[in-house]
Amino acid sequence: MRDAFVQRLAVLAESNPRIFLITGDLGFGVLDKFGAAFSRQFLNVGVAEQNMTGVATGLAMEGRIVFTYSIGNFPTLRCLEQIRNDAVYHRANVKIVAIGGGFSYGPLGFSHHATEDISIMRALPDVTVVAPGDTWEAAEATEAIAARPGVCYLRLDKSAAPLREANRDQFILGKARLLRQGSDVTIASTGGILGEVLRAADALNSVGISTRLLSVHTVSPLDNDALFAACRETGGIVTVEEHTATGGFGSAVAEVFVEGDVRPRAFKRVALRGGFSSHVGTQEFLRERHDVSASAIYSSACAVVGFDQSVPSSLRA
Repeated sequence: MRDAFVQRLAVLAESNPRIFLITGDLGFGVLDKFGAAFSRQFLNVGVAEQNMTGVATGLAMEGRIVFTYSIGNFPTLRCLEQIRNDAVYHRANVKIVAIGGGFSYGPLGFSHHATEDISIMRALPDVTVVAPGDTWEAAEATEAIAARPGVCYLRLDKSAAPLREANRDQFILGKARLLRQGSDVTIASTGGILGEVLRAADALNSVGISTRLLSVHTVSPLDNDALFAACRETGGIVTVEEHTATGGFGSAVAEVFVEGDVRPRAFKRVALRGGFSSHVGTQEFLRERHDVSASAIYSSACAVVGFDQSVPSSLRA
């Protein structure tokens, strides 16, 4: 996803001198070419994310479209006050890019687990929150937030769903992407965990459970229409995220249902529970350990439709 973001941003920077990228002393392997090609549209502020956000806001208020770039929690939680008081309050054209959503940097421990960022960023007024599921969505999201006024948050994952044919797809902020039709259950996911969702859906379909898949790449604003349709037309809803259950994507969906007075037949959230992870390891290991893997998604969908079926061996770690 990171490469898709940088490649599309370079295309935008070439045609639009207002595009500006600031890094917090990271991304040398992928940003060197961008910096060399667009030296007047690129700045490394060092390990100083709070300063990075203040500089970005100042540049934005002078007419630039500024992308800030760092890993995990560093461009969000570390400089939350500057995001809130500087960028958001002034409705500046600052686009915050976090590389490594969820357990992407799992071997580095809980300080690098970005598992509360969605709930925190969506709590800020008028912030667009985007978490692509594959590299096509990542590239399209980059262009879409560049054109969208105000503060946007782009959450990129180290993992991504396999790239599917997207020639007929249209990326629209605030509109979910319907990947598969189905009538028994809807699985709505956000972020790179979409790859696990696709594996679970294949297994569900193989035992006769018709599964609708929604890639909800925009968490704020949500696509209420797609979610309400799923309530009316399928037997239940499962939300999936590599993020805490508290205030995250599933919470946002539940809020929409309650406030819209729409009740799904059944509703489950596949998300992280029980506080910080005390484990380190690969993203795949941590997904299994915290029940957000394909097998957990499969089990949750079976529970929603009342289907008593053990997890197939193809989904077991």
